[in-house]
Amino acid sequence: MTDTVLAVALVLALVLGGLQAGTYYAWASGVMPGLARVEDHAFVEVMRQVNLAIVNPVFLASFVGAPLTAAAAAALADGTARWWAIGGAVLAVATVVVTVARNIPLNDALEAGGTGDPAVARAGFERAWRRWNVVRALTSTASVACLGVAAYLS
Repeated sequence: MTDTVLAVALVLALVLGGLQAGTYYAWASGVMPGLARVEDHAFVEVMRQVNLAIVNPVFLASFVGAPLTAAAAAALADGTARWWAIGGAVLAVATVVVTVARNIPLNDALEAGGTGDPAVARAGFERAWRRWNVVRALTSTASVACLGVAAYLS
């Protein structure tokens, strides 16, 4: 029974973590480079709208579910697999911490900028947001890799 529960936890952690990693990777590799080509007002408006739209049950299920299921897998695994699962869980939590501590405050500041100069709003946002998004792309991808090793060893 415990092996089945561990397998379910690992599969869920891998799928939910993969969705998170894919989201941040897509933003790092395609969305932000594409938005870099648009005018300031379009950039600011798109980012504001996406920041509102992303707070939805589908995204939040993977955002919250990835670290929770990774932690469950870490608690259930044993031997060397446990250490890999712990690494995956720590990295999944790190992804949430980066988002809450860095990306969300930047999003909030962009929203609070009101209808001021979009060039000023963009200048204070874009570079830092991109940097922290790459960090969470890396932490979430590394989490999935660790969980994959844990699954292989289990």
